[in-house]
Amino acid sequence: AKIVVPESVADPLGYYLNNTAKARNLLETATGCEIKRFIFSSTAAVYGDPSRNPVTEDEPLKPLSPYGRSKLMVEWMLEDVAKAYDFNYVALRYFNVAGGDPKGRAGQSTPNATHLIKVAAQAVLGLRAKMQLFGTDYPTPDGTCLRDYIHVSDLARAHMDALRYLRGGGASLVCNAGYERGYSVREVIETVKRVAGVDFPVEVSGRRPGDAAAIIAANSRIKATLGWEPRHDDLEEIVRQALAWERGLAARKRG
Repeated sequence: AKIVVPESVADPLGYYLNNTAKARNLLETATGCEIKRFIFSSTAAVYGDPSRNPVTEDEPLKPLSPYGRSKLMVEWMLEDVAKAYDFNYVALRYFNVAGGDPKGRAGQSTPNATHLIKVAAQAVLGLRAKMQLFGTDYPTPDGTCLRDYIHVSDLARAHMDALRYLRGGGASLVCNAGYERGYSVREVIETVKRVAGVDFPVEVSGRRPGDAAAIIAANSRIKATLGWEPRHDDLEEIVRQALAWERGLAARKRG
């Protein structure tokens, strides 16, 4: 799926085509092939700017961007498909996925990535001359956005737990995938600088369209229903592994 919120604001039709219309085609193919179990990568962006944090799965859904709406539409389609067919699903609402495989086998490789920790890691390595901080006037303790960062390995295990649940006869389910812990953009940047032992320029810019002030996951449902437990709920660990991956990726490109 396409996942960049400001890009979705500029190109809504592209997002509705890629994320929604093509998901509809996939679901048609799946049901035609009698696929009965489905795991969907949804997003915390379906909540928009929630009235309370941590946000539960029962919070009213008010996405602020075409990205969030494009994913919410797929959740609606899944709900309808499950009523019409022998079909059950788990929709995992990802919060901010970060880090890298602890053994260095995989990490974020997307060109021109916009993920905060990856961008900061690239600034550490001099792959970017600077990084931008978007918005310092949000109603948060330090004025920057608050987000819940989940380690990619914990998210991968959530998928395995979801598959086990569905294979065991579990009913369709929507649940958050996050740590119930929030960090501000400033806190994340300072953590990257501290872990790396490197300072780098940070340019303050205005808010980006579609960004919520704060969004933190309530995670009791995923724990209780899927039996999921986080193993990497540590921002410094996430940053260390993201840096290690970025260093290795840069070395491979040089070689």
